[in-house]
Amino acid sequence: MPDHIPLEGPPRRMNAIEGREQPGVAAEGNAWESFRGWETLFALGWTVSIVFVAIDDEHPVTAKVITVGLMLLCAAGYLLLGRPAIMEDDGNSRRAYAYVVLIMVAFVPAALLVNTATFGLFTLCPQIFMLLSGWRAVTAVLVLNLAPLAQFRFMSDVQPLDVLYHAGTTVIVITFALVFGPWIARIIHQSQERANLIAELEASRAEVARLSAESGALAERERLAGEIHDTLAQGFTSIIMLIQAAQAQPDPTRHLELAVQTARENLAEARALVAALGPVQLDGSTLDDALRRLTVRLCEETGLTVACSIEGVSRPLPPSTEVVLLRTAQEGLANVRRHAAASAARLTLNYTPGEVAMVIEDDGGGFDPGTATGYGLRGMRGRIEQQGGTLTVTSAPGAGTTLRITHPGRAE
Repeated sequence: MPDHIPLEGPPRRMNAIEGREQPGVAAEGNAWESFRGWETLFALGWTVSIVFVAIDDEHPVTAKVITVGLMLLCAAGYLLLGRPAIMEDDGNSRRAYAYVVLIMVAFVPAALLVNTATFGLFTLCPQIFMLLSGWRAVTAVLVLNLAPLAQFRFMSDVQPLDVLYHAGTTVIVITFALVFGPWIARIIHQSQERANLIAELEASRAEVARLSAESGALAERERLAGEIHDTLAQGFTSIIMLIQAAQAQPDPTRHLELAVQTARENLAEARALVAALGPVQLDGSTLDDALRRLTVRLCEETGLTVACSIEGVSRPLPPSTEVVLLRTAQEGLANVRRHAAASAARLTLNYTPGEVAMVIEDDGGGFDPGTATGYGLRGMRGRIEQQGGTLTVTSAPGAGTTLRITHPGRAE
């Protein structure tokens, strides 16, 4: 049998199929461990057997003393060998065999000396099935029950009624042992399996909780990385570019004013991010207005010709959808500014009944999408796909770049 796996934690009962706690129900360990009826049976049965031997008036005192001593030896063997083997579910072990041999060596002579000692078989036979399995247990039970009958072979004044009485008693004990012994052993085995199953479910639930927590933390780190990349990092890049442009101009006033404005907006983005608020560009305005401001800002900062057009019937979208589209537009326009070397760009937002599509295109130098390794495209694609949308990149060296985002933009 498998080793017992103790359960830890507060008392509770688990549903073995669903793996859920059932509130209000006290915990139950192994039934044969929490309710030690078999120990009570042994203590009571063995004590009664010794009392029967002591008050027996058909046998000499010497035989009764020896019998009581042998029965006490069996009790000591149970405490030292049998009980530990049963408690540790150590079936068919050396310790189990040692205990069974001990009770055979001690109990059979005791039963031959004083036949009333056979009453103890009601306690010994169930133990045999707890310690041994299959034919081993059956053989040991038969030996313990049939051996005492050998006394009638050496008795000269045997009465048929005595033989019938002892034979009937032996049959009853054997029947009891062969019926209830395997049943007790099966209860123990099933109880052990139940305990192991509960322990496995507890371990599985703990592992699922750990993996879920790790997954949630990873997703949150990814989200924060995307937020920081799409807001703070882009804002700092704009500030640096504006300051560099101001340094190269005789009158840096205009570029410095734009840098200060960008810095203020970046600070507002940082505060919104820390406070877990929505994106600043959407506070009190629509997605369409926020996209127009992005294109105007890019035009002011770089001098590019940047157009923004809204097609279809505009409608409010869920906040998560608006955030995804806005962040994607920020990243796409930032890539135009940093990498495209373009002279013109265009952002189009198209509302249709079934979806919302956004296209960002430029006439810059283009690139090979298969070799792109930056965080920008990967972050955009991950953010969009999490919302059930798709991102398509069309570009080639010298042919400009087109980003097309489709999203199941249902109305809020």
